Amino acid sequence: MSKKLVNGIHHPAIRCCGEEEMKKAVSFYTDILGLKVWRSWGSGDKSACMIDAGNGMIEFFADAEPGRTIGPVDHFAFATDSVDDAVETVRAAGFKVTVEPHDVDIPSSPMYPVRVGFVEGAAGESIEFFQER
Repeated sequence: MSKKLVNGIHHPAIRCCGEEEMKKAVSFYTDILGLKVWRSWGSGDKSACMIDAGNGMIEFFADAEPGRTIGPVDHFAFATDSVDDAVETVRAAGFKVTVEPHDVDIPSSPMYPVRVGFVEGAAGESIEFFQER
C-alpha cells in the first residue's frame, strides 16, 4: 500500500503586523472563541504560535508588513453547532460581523442545507461559521 500524500489540512496561517496585533488576534481566538495555544516561539516581530482548533491548528506570525494585501485565500471556516451563537459572541466582543447568519441550500447533488455567518477577526481575516442543517 502506498502512502497518502495528503492526510488533511493541518493549519492556515495568519500574518499579523507586529507583536501587538498578533496578541490581539490570539486573544480573539482564545478569549472569545475558547481555543487554546498549543505552541509558541520567538519574541517581538519574530513571535509565532499555533492554536489548537480541534481538528487542526491555526498558526500566527507577527512579521507581516503594514499595508499587506489579501492573498488568494478568501476565508476559512469553523464548524459549529450554532452559527447564531458564534456570531453573537463575536459581535458582543466588539468585532465586525460581515455577513449575518442565514440559511443556504448549496445546490449540490444531493442538496447541502447549511447555515453560515461571517465575521472579521482581529488581524482582518475573514472567518466563516459553518453549520450543517
